[in-house]
Amino acid sequence: MEQHERALAAYVDSVRGEPGALGVVLVGSVAQGRERPGSDVDVYLVVDDERFATETGRGRFAWVERRDADYPGSYIDVKLASPSYLTAAIERADDPTRASFLGARVAWSELADLGATVARIATLPDDAWDGRIRSHVAQARLYGAYFLRQATERGDGFLRRHAGVHLALSAARAALAANRILLPGPKYISELMRAASTPAGFLAAWELVLDDPDTASGAELLRVLDAWLGDGLLPDDALSTFIRDNELHWLRGGVPAEYW
Repeated sequence: MEQHERALAAYVDSVRGEPGALGVVLVGSVAQGRERPGSDVDVYLVVDDERFATETGRGRFAWVERRDADYPGSYIDVKLASPSYLTAAIERADDPTRASFLGARVAWSELADLGATVARIATLPDDAWDGRIRSHVAQARLYGAYFLRQATERGDGFLRRHAGVHLALSAARAALAANRILLPGPKYISELMRAASTPAGFLAAWELVLDDPDTASGAELLRVLDAWLGDGLLPDDALSTFIRDNELHWLRGGVPAEYW
């Protein structure tokens, strides 16, 4: 909308020429064409690596600028990035970071390849998606067939709910990966699951685990998930994959699979 483009242009003018400033990347609802009249404008301010180190060294990763300056309720929601940050994001960013660049548009840049760089962040190759499916199915099996069963046997209400939520999360992540859908964050899971293509009975079984996690509901969700995406993942493979991507992912300098 016109007011958002005007606000974006004003912000670009305000940072162009700042020490270390290299570009502004428009992201979020305005970039994707789904903004409302009162939506804020989300941007990445790209700066050189020296300024990025200085800003983040004092804890400044994101901030708000131009509050109420351009239209009622307006503000620019700024996140900081640098060339090294963007290069690292291509290789190992989590889903919320990758998803934040979906539909991104370069508003101003001193870097000739900035548009191509941000497009690569939001794109994963097929083998990466396939690896995610395998990992998330393994997560689902352990939470659904092991931890959920233990919770029931022990009468442990916390573990039952914990295992149920993680089973549902893992199954959802596997389903979204099969659909090549990035996950911006937990608040979007239900919406994305209802829009994704899944086999008959999958969504109903998934919702039942959320409502009433127990051995029966967990087994049914695993049955549908395994029939769809579990081919070739043997029990020992699932256990090793779970340990590698959950308990020991720190050895590879990363985070557990649920945070990918």
